[in-house]
Amino acid sequence: MTSTLRRAGGFAAVGTLSLAAPILGAAAAVPFAVIAALAAFVVDDGPLFELFARPGDYEDRRLNGLAGFSLAATGLALLATVLTDPMPVSLFVTAVLVLAYGNLGERFVGDYSDDPFIGTLGFTVVGFLAGTVGQVATASVTTTSIDPAVAAFLASTGALVAALLRSVLYERDDPLVMLSVGLLLWFFAQLVTTIPPLEIVGALAVMVVLGYASYALGTASVTGMLAGVLLGVLTIILGGFGWFAVLIAFFGVGGLSTKFKYDDKLDRGVAEDNEGARGSGNVLGNAAVALFAVIGFAASEMVMLPGTLFLFAFTGSLATAMSDTLSSEIGGLFDTPRLITTLERVPPGTDGGVTWQGELAGIAGAALVAAIAVVSLPIADPLFGALVIVGGGLGGMTVDSLLGATVEGDRIGNQSVNFLATLAGAVVSVVLAVVLL
Repeated sequence: MTSTLRRAGGFAAVGTLSLAAPILGAAAAVPFAVIAALAAFVVDDGPLFELFARPGDYEDRRLNGLAGFSLAATGLALLATVLTDPMPVSLFVTAVLVLAYGNLGERFVGDYSDDPFIGTLGFTVVGFLAGTVGQVATASVTTTSIDPAVAAFLASTGALVAALLRSVLYERDDPLVMLSVGLLLWFFAQLVTTIPPLEIVGALAVMVVLGYASYALGTASVTGMLAGVLLGVLTIILGGFGWFAVLIAFFGVGGLSTKFKYDDKLDRGVAEDNEGARGSGNVLGNAAVALFAVIGFAASEMVMLPGTLFLFAFTGSLATAMSDTLSSEIGGLFDTPRLITTLERVPPGTDGGVTWQGELAGIAGAALVAAIAVVSLPIADPLFGALVIVGGGLGGMTVDSLLGATVEGDRIGNQSVNFLATLAGAVVSVVLAVVLL
């Protein structure tokens, strides 16, 4: 057994103390606070130090990693016990176990394979199982009922969020990961109280298959795959399979367009990096607005806004993402781009450069999103609904080109431009929906 696996086992053992929270009640934070104090001020040598020490701890002679992990658990335990409207104890337990046992699963498979996909799979699967067991165990101690489908949704969401954050952060950032998972689960638990069992089973099955396919085909990196799977699960559960059809159309067509004549694009210097595999930043830059929209739709009764507005924000943002992706990937193959602000000729790949071929591809992309939306979503007037979505897509695509020609580069990066453009597309669609529908 390697030292990293033993250390992960030690952290998992500490995390298991969270299962005592239903029994300890208001004192649930005490065991973790004591461990944090011992790690920070007492244990500086000996077998315990060797078990829990990370490489950087040896220089400080202090178990900083264990102290941070325990302090994060202490904070979540306090949120679950001392507030007037506290976090459910089951979610505190889930957040701690997902991270602790997810790390253990990742380290365990890491002894047999150095493939990052296998490591991520180990983290996600073991974290999901631990989070599910934590909720069931908490319910059995407190004699409260539990919806298995909701428990599976929360455990899978927690495992995916933790795996995504762990893949882009460092091991020393585990406290931030734990707190983020706990707070997000608390939020999602307010939105989702019941789920049809077949819906969560279908959501997880579909996303596992599509997630692996995107990684195997090279259209997404490991982090991009995690971000896509998380977005897919949340979209299915909070919106429905109709919403997911629109989302997956963008990911599928957009990913394949990136691979289209990739070698030619590479020779021309306009190809995406990493052999066209989209990372988490690219996925979130294009789909963050859509995610906020589907969350807003799920919370529309709470915020007292019509759900239709969020539906058009969702479709308008994805129409923009599809339009921009196709216009860039198709337009980059032609030698006649002109800067959108001055119409002067510029080299292929210049930010803000457009071609008539790329513009036509962008219109086709927006129309494809609109067609899927009017078939799969409850849009009362399909014709005007389609026009609203296409209008949002074209408006957002134009904003993307304008930002590319004026501020992209030294001031803001491509991912920020994508986010602002999809936000503009969402706003345009919502405004058009208010005027026309």
